[in-house]
Amino acid sequence: MITSRFFHRSFFGTILAFAAIGPAFSLSGAETTTAPAEGELTNFLSRDPKDVGGQIALLMQEVYGLKTELIASRFQQEYAGRIHLQQVWFATSTADKETIPAEIFTPANLTAGKKYPALVFVHGGAHIQLTPQWFPWIEAAVQRGYVVIYPEYRGSSGHGETIYENNYGVTDLADVLAAAAYFAGKDYVDPARLGIFAHSRGGMVELRALEVEPKRFKAAVGIAGLSDLVSFMGYKTEARRQDITSQKNYGGKLPDKNLPAYIAVSPAFFVEKIETPVLLLSTTGDKTVPYQLHNKRVIEALKAYGKTYDEQLYELAPGGHEFPFADTPEARDSMKRTFDWFAKYLSP
Repeated sequence: MITSRFFHRSFFGTILAFAAIGPAFSLSGAETTTAPAEGELTNFLSRDPKDVGGQIALLMQEVYGLKTELIASRFQQEYAGRIHLQQVWFATSTADKETIPAEIFTPANLTAGKKYPALVFVHGGAHIQLTPQWFPWIEAAVQRGYVVIYPEYRGSSGHGETIYENNYGVTDLADVLAAAAYFAGKDYVDPARLGIFAHSRGGMVELRALEVEPKRFKAAVGIAGLSDLVSFMGYKTEARRQDITSQKNYGGKLPDKNLPAYIAVSPAFFVEKIETPVLLLSTTGDKTVPYQLHNKRVIEALKAYGKTYDEQLYELAPGGHEFPFADTPEARDSMKRTFDWFAKYLSP
């Protein structure tokens, strides 16, 4: 098996760059959040497409799937004997009865009968999946006595076209909440000591999860999180705006034509519902999720509503939006603050 990092970057970069210049395509089989009628069929990608667009769509899904296997293999090689990786599919809570992939990380040797504090790790991005940049965070969590679930909510890549289909703020939220419920039911998990940790888009899902199920989590940490999809749509590129607009929840309409849909998924507007102690970490100079538009507003609302929270704003942390994944003093400090916060409320 080829495991060089150069291969990973050059091979996937070449394939995805090729896909980006091909004809436009859309993945069929969009998620259904109402119960399907008996006999209703899913339209999967053709496994023998004759058109170039279909060939590129199929190639992208095959490449993403290969990437999933390589990343899992790399983790197992690096942490063999220390951390056990289990890949699972759990049932989501939506009426379509979809199943969602996730990775579960536990000590290599679980203590029989022990109930561990647990963390739900929520990645960000559009069509992202487990990546090696999360490995140090997973290792740190398990070393400190936690077990971790990393849900690949709908909108993630590497698990087929049904999971790839995006619906910002809707199916991602449903899937993460379902992952938390599923994990809390494991015989080695203490459901009274469940926390959630998120980055970027994951921060948006995390905060909405705290608002929708305020009793579920006992502690939360969000880094460079998105909190207002209305403002987000105001400064993103036209291609990104159109991608989000085309998703089922938005009906092809920008906020000026369908504002309620964008407000409903934006946690900045519902902070009063949060009961969980929250730590928010940010940096100035974030070019993806600017502090002034997102975390700062949530922090001000948490303070105004008398919530339990803490914050840390770094000054131009190297890596910008991706600063927690670098090997820098700011990243190390963010990790220390994160696990100090969880230790305070989850008692590992």
